[in-house]
Amino acid sequence: MAFGNLIRLLSDGGFHSDEHLGKRLNMSPAAVWRQLQKLEALGVPLETVQGSGYRLKKPLELLHGPDILSGLSCNARCQLERLFVEETLPSTNRYLHERFAQDAGHAEACLAEQQTAGQGRRGRAWLCPWGQGLLLSLGWKFEGPANTLEGLSLAIGVGVAEVLEHQGVQVVLKWPNDILLCNQMSCAKLGGILLEIRGNLAGPCSVVIGLGLNVSLPSSVRQQLDQPVAALHDQAPLVSRNRLAADLLEKLLGLLKSFEVRGFEPWQEAWNTRNVYAGCEIVVFQGKERYIARAGGVDKAGNLEVWREGKIHRLRGGEISVRGYP
Repeated sequence: MAFGNLIRLLSDGGFHSDEHLGKRLNMSPAAVWRQLQKLEALGVPLETVQGSGYRLKKPLELLHGPDILSGLSCNARCQLERLFVEETLPSTNRYLHERFAQDAGHAEACLAEQQTAGQGRRGRAWLCPWGQGLLLSLGWKFEGPANTLEGLSLAIGVGVAEVLEHQGVQVVLKWPNDILLCNQMSCAKLGGILLEIRGNLAGPCSVVIGLGLNVSLPSSVRQQLDQPVAALHDQAPLVSRNRLAADLLEKLLGLLKSFEVRGFEPWQEAWNTRNVYAGCEIVVFQGKERYIARAGGVDKAGNLEVWREGKIHRLRGGEISVRGYP
């Protein structure tokens, strides 16, 4: 059963009995109860009152394609070839790779309420409760060679940060692809960017840009994760997912068109001003090697400059990651 119809019924703020829900959904009360149990297991909290029924503990805004498209400028709507909004997919990135395999995919975007096999950088799983994040992928075909895409994930990080700051959420960036929300005491991961490039080294190549952002995040889900995490609603409770999706698409469509001509350099300074580790000691993980260095900024190619044993080293993406020290 599609959970969207069930959530729409529960989102009006009133209580609904399983009998009433069953009539509206053409299901038996027992079947409705099983779907409600699955919904809670997916991280959607419900409130139950004996004799009254069920309702959502918090309102849940479903993604809606027409609302997203109406939030785009005329120029962005002309650039966007297609928009797919799905309830559940294995992976929005995988969906667009399949579109590229069908000679489509360029300037196409895909959003989903849930991913069953979503991944972050280095194959890590991306955990997001049903309907409470923003899982967005955007496809783009570049005519040039793959090495001209150096720094693209960092430029996208700047674009995402600018959109969030416009929504009243102040963020910082962690090289090479994390978006963090900070308070006076610490920083926590708000979202991440995953670029997947396929094609010839000499060009052309296709890029699928995956973006995952936590919009709401129940404490039960936070406790399952092995690192501090944050959600947009921690700072801005009224952020609309559909408005946010439109603003991000608007920003990224313009960014990609410009990046193809100008490269990363126009975004270098903006990234460095948001660099969470600027001037701080960090732990660098490079293959099996682990060492401590002092972080600087990124260069014109998006490489992170670090000081180690009196020398400057430049870190490229790939299998390198950094963490704060200690």
